Amino acid sequence: KKNMLFNPKESIDFNGNTGPFIQYTYARICSVLNKAKETGIAWNAYNFNAQELQPKEKEIIKLIYEYPAVVEEAGKAYSPSVIANYIYELAKEYNGFYHDFPILKAERDDIICFRLIISEFTANVIKSAMGLLGINVPERM
Repeated sequence: KKNMLFNPKESIDFNGNTGPFIQYTYARICSVLNKAKETGIAWNAYNFNAQELQPKEKEIIKLIYEYPAVVEEAGKAYSPSVIANYIYELAKEYNGFYHDFPILKAERDDIICFRLIISEFTANVIKSAMGLLGINVPERM
């Protein structure tokens, strides 16, 4: 568990363990997905070789997979901070992935599509988890 003190300036910071950081990550993903839609990319139509996964991609997939267990743990412990800490870790991992790997400009179509799928799943988990915490996630910021 982690004790937190409220600091008004930090509460609206787009960096670090804050709600706006997570909301910004969600808005960033929505922007990427919208650009893909505008260019006509149908990312559900491709297969991808799992042996080509990068470590950051594997980590995001692992975190997404853990989401139901995190929600269950938070419920059993009556501790929404479990969800808050989890969603921060997911947002942090996604931002590292976004920074290090081109999504829409990857070298092959199957890689573009796979990275869009990772992005879409990440956005879905962020939206769900933030909803459980009673926090809205805007599609634009």
